[in-house]
Amino acid sequence: MGFLPFAVAVWLFVIGLWGVVSSRNLVRTVLCLTVVQSSTYLVLLGVGYRTGAMAPIVADIPSTSKLVDPIVQVLVLTDVVIEATITALLLALVVQAHKRFGSIDPEDLRPLRD
Repeated sequence: MGFLPFAVAVWLFVIGLWGVVSSRNLVRTVLCLTVVQSSTYLVLLGVGYRTGAMAPIVADIPSTSKLVDPIVQVLVLTDVVIEATITALLLALVVQAHKRFGSIDPEDLRPLRD
C-alpha cells in the first residue's frame, strides 16, 4: 500500500487543524476536530494493512493464509466509538453555550476568562 495513506492522513490532519485554528464558529470547530480524528483512522489502517492478505475471519480459509492484523481493526472501531462520544459531548457543550450566551462565536465567550 505504501506511502499514500500516511500522506492522506497528514493532509487530513493539517486541513482539520487549520480549520480548528481559523474557525469563528464552534460547530465548525467541532467538525474540524472530527476531520483531525479521522486522520488517525488512516494511520491505523495503514499500519495494519498487508498486501494480499485476507480479512481476519479464520473460519473458512486455510491456516497458512496471510491475514490483516485484527488488533488494528479493533483499534479503529474503538476510535470511531470514542470520536462519536467526544463529538456528541462537544456539540452538547456548544448547544449549552448558545443557550447561555446567545452565540457560538468563540470571541463572544472571552469574558468567561476574566
